[in-house]
Amino acid sequence: MDAKTSSISIHDENRVIGEDDSDVGDLGFCGWMLTILSVLIVALSFPVSLCFTIKVVQEYERAVIFRLGRLLSGGAKGPGIFFILPCIESYTKVDLRTVSFDVPPQEVLTKDSVTVSVDAVVYYRVFNPTVSVANVENAHHATRLLAQTTLRNILGTKNMAEILSERESVSVGMQRLLDNATDRWGIKVERVEIKDVRLPIQLQRAMAAEAEATREAKAKVIAAEGEQNASRALKEAADIMHGSPAALQLRYLQTLCSISSEKNSTIIFPLPIDLLQHFVKR
Repeated sequence: MDAKTSSISIHDENRVIGEDDSDVGDLGFCGWMLTILSVLIVALSFPVSLCFTIKVVQEYERAVIFRLGRLLSGGAKGPGIFFILPCIESYTKVDLRTVSFDVPPQEVLTKDSVTVSVDAVVYYRVFNPTVSVANVENAHHATRLLAQTTLRNILGTKNMAEILSERESVSVGMQRLLDNATDRWGIKVERVEIKDVRLPIQLQRAMAAEAEATREAKAKVIAAEGEQNASRALKEAADIMHGSPAALQLRYLQTLCSISSEKNSTIIFPLPIDLLQHFVKR
């Protein structure tokens, strides 16, 4: 293309903007002669030529057609039947379905100098088949390579704690960066998910020891708080029973009932001190 050719549009699915990329009128004399010759061959060999000129693409596919190296006007064809002229036209099928691939584990040095291994899965689809064929040699391979570098770049700016606790924000940030970069290739990145974060063995042991110590400290605090609350409740119960001798007697009876229900061979009966006061005075 010359300097007058405008930049390629990435939002129009059916055409690539340009003054001479799909203009059949600019084929020149040789181009027109070859086109007329191809049409004559198809007409003379009819209906045998139909086997070579009729092509079919599925509902989820589009065909990008080139005539003598130039994109045809109208952009991608399909779904359904379309025609090509033998010898001067070629086409490329593009799948529009969502594709997923695994990003290989990447060794990343985090912001706090910890080496972690992280892998992810990326979901994307081709939204502009013409651009995906004309702008990049292999859009799928380029998207995979870009996903690996983007994953390393994003995780390099995060602390280890942020990577472990903020996976959702890391995935959203990676999806946004990938989508902006692949937009010019006709690729739409729909979703990115962080699959696994693997830490060094020494760091795993240190984190496990720290977590265990934290749990033990919390357990001791909870046990101490429970004993404190229990002592307060016992003190309040003792004060109530001290002011009400009848309540103390009822408590004795409840204790006897609970002991007798366990089928013990020996029962210790607590003798109230009030019964001995008469003998003590004597």
